[in-house]
Amino acid sequence: MARFFLLPQAGDIVWCRFPQRGLPAPGPKARPALVIDIGQLRDEPAAEVIYGTSQKLDRLFPGEFSITPEDGDAFVASGLSYPTKFDTARSLYLPYNDEWFAVAPGTPHGQSPKLGVLHPSLVRRAKAAFNAGRR
Repeated sequence: MARFFLLPQAGDIVWCRFPQRGLPAPGPKARPALVIDIGQLRDEPAAEVIYGTSQKLDRLFPGEFSITPEDGDAFVASGLSYPTKFDTARSLYLPYNDEWFAVAPGTPHGQSPKLGVLHPSLVRRAKAAFNAGRR
């Protein structure tokens, strides 16, 4: 039986087993994901998350934005260990349980998937990426 975590808030960056493209199961490894909404899925707590990766940061496509060490305090607040880009075109509602989410490395927020937060200084960047990806 899956264990549920306390719900995150929109703007939290969490450790997520985001599914591989086209597959309905949790991905093989946890990765960063940005929470954009909270809701329910089949009467269970769920979070809508945006896919994050530390791969191919040399090129951002429409709908993508990055958080890097050059962002200073915003990078620190994110809780990320590596520069990461988020793809706003890849978002899913997932049950907020230990099947789909994992306790963050180093447990910065206790026994929770939370890594950190999207710093307010990066909200415009994220919104611009979201708008660009919807065109």
